[in-house]
Amino acid sequence: MKICRFTSRKNSLQRYGLVEDSSLRPLINPYPFEGEINPGDEILSLNEIKLLAPVQPSKIVCVGRNYMEHAAELGNALPEQPLLFLKAPSALIGHEEAIKLPIESSQVEHEGELAVVIGRAASRLSDAEDPMAFVFGYTCLNDVTARDLQRKDVQFTRAKSFDTFCPVGPYIETELNPEDLAVITRVNGQIKQSASTYAMAFSVKFLIKYISHAMTLFPGDLIATGTPAGVSKLHAGDIVEVEIEGIGVLKNPVLEV
Repeated sequence: MKICRFTSRKNSLQRYGLVEDSSLRPLINPYPFEGEINPGDEILSLNEIKLLAPVQPSKIVCVGRNYMEHAAELGNALPEQPLLFLKAPSALIGHEEAIKLPIESSQVEHEGELAVVIGRAASRLSDAEDPMAFVFGYTCLNDVTARDLQRKDVQFTRAKSFDTFCPVGPYIETELNPEDLAVITRVNGQIKQSASTYAMAFSVKFLIKYISHAMTLFPGDLIATGTPAGVSKLHAGDIVEVEIEGIGVLKNPVLEV
């Protein structure tokens, strides 16, 4: 099932809905991550709504250097354990919202990624617990990065967390196997990144359990699972798209601040 978060052109109320072809049915339950997905009888056209970022996470946990070729293109080796960092939730934007290039950076790059949406609180998962039982679904994420500031600062917080640096969407797909999905990033229609999640050094299952031993994951939290090789500089006027097999296409224009 594809779940979205939206407002209608007639009503500014933020709601969740079940996407069905070119229409959606708003959910009766206001928060779908725990409990049943229960759509009502109302039907809206996708032309009548504005898609929002599909989650409002307490945190965005990112995994660095999780594809060998991407690590190599930046001159890094694969880490022996997952390299974790956090991206500020205030960086979140939705489908078709603009990525804004800050004046502090001259090298802002795209990073298309599969993102895991947590559905149940997960803390210090045991070997007897299945990490996948704590997943609500999956979505597309662009881990926009000020590469020059990342190198300058050494740690990643500022470079990853400028406002608009975390496009997410357009939907959450709840029925998906994350082990072998095509991840493609295009800039102005040209393919820049193309790989399968099969090439990840650390699987989704491993990452959920590993992260849960460092911090409690709450419903709606995001795990960005890493980006393939092919990152490139974004310029004002560009259109960047992150497409993930089975989910859809996340599209965002790029503007100067």
